[in-house]
Amino acid sequence: MTTIVETPSTNLGSLQKQPVRAVVGYGLGDFANNLAFSMGTAFLLYYLTDVAGVTAAAVGTMFLVVRLWDAFTDLFAGRMVDRTMTRFGKFRPFILWFAVPVLFLSVLNFNVPTPGVKWLGLFDVSLSANGRVLYMYLAYAVLGLCYSLINIPYGSLASAMSQSVSERAKLVAARAFGAAIGGVGLTYIVAPKISALQKTAPKLSANADAAAKAAYDAAALAYRQNVQSVFTTTTLLFVLIGSVAFFLTFLFCRETVVRAAPRVSIRETFDTLKHNKPLAFLCAASFFYLIGLFAVSGSTAFYAKYVMGDISQTATMTLMNSGIALLITPLIPLIIRKLGKKTVFQWCGLFTVVGGVALFFTPVGGLALALIFLAVKGIGASLINTVMFGLEADTVEYGEWKSGKRSEGATYAIFSFTRKVTQSIGGALGAWMLAFGGYLSATSTNPNPVQPDSAIWAIRFTIGLLPAICAIIAMVIFWKYPLTDRIFATIRDENEARKAELEAV
Repeated sequence: MTTIVETPSTNLGSLQKQPVRAVVGYGLGDFANNLAFSMGTAFLLYYLTDVAGVTAAAVGTMFLVVRLWDAFTDLFAGRMVDRTMTRFGKFRPFILWFAVPVLFLSVLNFNVPTPGVKWLGLFDVSLSANGRVLYMYLAYAVLGLCYSLINIPYGSLASAMSQSVSERAKLVAARAFGAAIGGVGLTYIVAPKISALQKTAPKLSANADAAAKAAYDAAALAYRQNVQSVFTTTTLLFVLIGSVAFFLTFLFCRETVVRAAPRVSIRETFDTLKHNKPLAFLCAASFFYLIGLFAVSGSTAFYAKYVMGDISQTATMTLMNSGIALLITPLIPLIIRKLGKKTVFQWCGLFTVVGGVALFFTPVGGLALALIFLAVKGIGASLINTVMFGLEADTVEYGEWKSGKRSEGATYAIFSFTRKVTQSIGGALGAWMLAFGGYLSATSTNPNPVQPDSAIWAIRFTIGLLPAICAIIAMVIFWKYPLTDRIFATIRDENEARKAELEAV
């Protein structure tokens, strides 16, 4: 293979210009994804500790084990995608097949059978503490499998819709916009309801007699039932909304760049990292950056409740941290054209560093300052998390140029494998930091315990310093990323020229 010589790019992308409905449809896909994904990252840790009564340490271990399992299911999903071809394409059918299962499994994850609380609001199912932990593992593992079978093809779909840098920028921007709408929207639905209920949570005086204790126990049970009802009705609503959004993705998006993919083994899939240097650097840098990002996601509700003083602030905090993408996303194609994806990924981590360090030192109750620093941190997170999907699509072209084989599913599976490993580590770190800080989970007799100062410190570290440290490491790694947008355009044109030569024979 000869070295890359940069040449002016032909305008192949104009032949794959995406209509507005395709861009909207692609964005709706990640909107639907995040009704399940963001619900889990934002509230599952809180739900399991403060509603289901599972210890933070047990939840942290579950996140680590099951999300590592999820990482390997991504490889399985990638192989399935690469071996699939239907009249509807390679990727779109999976979106249609697994839309309802992945959304309904989110309902099951937020319905751990607990004593005195009806399962799904209908059935009297009560499990022991060990039984609840087993249920938690199984429900989360199956959710991860189904999520892989819809997210891998969805993520691969962008590389099959267009090879144009500018058109892919529109798609990843739409994806980020849809994800932000889904993530922010659900917090405004869930957090205020939980906050209103917490203000009615019963309290037991130290000198209460037997009658007062009995009344407290009854009120505590009613409180837990009401909180559970919020999660049940919300996730059921998301099944309906998300299914419609996924169907529109299937309907509006079209695959125009599809070539037969080789049948590769798991070992050969991992060998992709040896030959695809841009993918290796992207995965390594993303690994560290996303550890901090996913640790923050699970800690936001705790930060709002115990540092800011009201869990309803979760919605506002999410809006500033993640929803800033709603303002930035329309500008991302322009930013990419001016700076290039590598530059954006390389330097926007500074926003995460500055915002994270400042957030750690924000005083308890300093909501205005916290929101400002969350917005600063969110600028970096929204830009980097969006651009990395465009970078992944570019590595598909590099892999084809290097090996002569195009494998969207395997490439995205490797990238998604990295993201899932970081989810496992980031989610586990968030929960383990709570346990390290002595966090007190809810019990049937104390649904709203007072937390020690060490637990508050652990929450502040997780949401502030941890992502800052991880961002610095990611920036150092990405310094050597070799694939600029100009080089990508040259590689893309060479690939198309080869294809034309083969078709002419």
